[in-house]
Amino acid sequence: MRVLITRPEEDAAKIAALLKERGHESVIAPLLAVRFQDGPEISLDGVHAVLATSANGVRALARRTPRRDVPVYAVGPQTEEEARALGFRNVRNADGDSRTLAAAVVQWASPEKGALLHVKGAEADGTLATLLKAQGFDVRTSVLYEVAATDALPEDIRTMFTSHEINAALFFSARSAEVFRACAQGLDLSPVIALCISESTASALASLSFRKVRIASAPNQSALLACLD
Repeated sequence: MRVLITRPEEDAAKIAALLKERGHESVIAPLLAVRFQDGPEISLDGVHAVLATSANGVRALARRTPRRDVPVYAVGPQTEEEARALGFRNVRNADGDSRTLAAAVVQWASPEKGALLHVKGAEADGTLATLLKAQGFDVRTSVLYEVAATDALPEDIRTMFTSHEINAALFFSARSAEVFRACAQGLDLSPVIALCISESTASALASLSFRKVRIASAPNQSALLACLD
């Protein structure tokens, strides 16, 4: 099966390797590009733990502080893996989404231990902070990157869709699905299976006519890739 990967370049390369292990070919067309923000070193004084809701949040944090001793509470296994790869020593993951992470943090920490720092992108919503503040936590936020959307699919990718050379497409977020929907107008997607990490991601593709839409059993990469089996 030939699978379209729509993630930013760094993550897409890792997913391509995983697909190859499963016997699939892949083509990469990043719909989103990550732009890290430069700035002074981030102070972690008084911070009990860092909240990371994406691998890019961890990457951005690592660019702005040499410290690796502060615990990292990660949203899922890919974010945990990136944190460990960057040298953070105390990492736990909630294996879910922002709401799952909020519930886990209540079990892992308590307000009197210190503040929580949510490192995030400019487009991220405030759900995590809102839920934890309601539980009495001091939650600080630091916007460390932004994610820019492409305005067109590469011409070679459009040609592959036209000639029915792409069998499936992976969608890791509602935003990437929305960008694809805008870029895919006029394409015949009837032979293509859309693999979505969540219901909201699938909903963003509702106006497109895929052969099938499969939704991961859990909002993480492993469950999404399992949709190919």
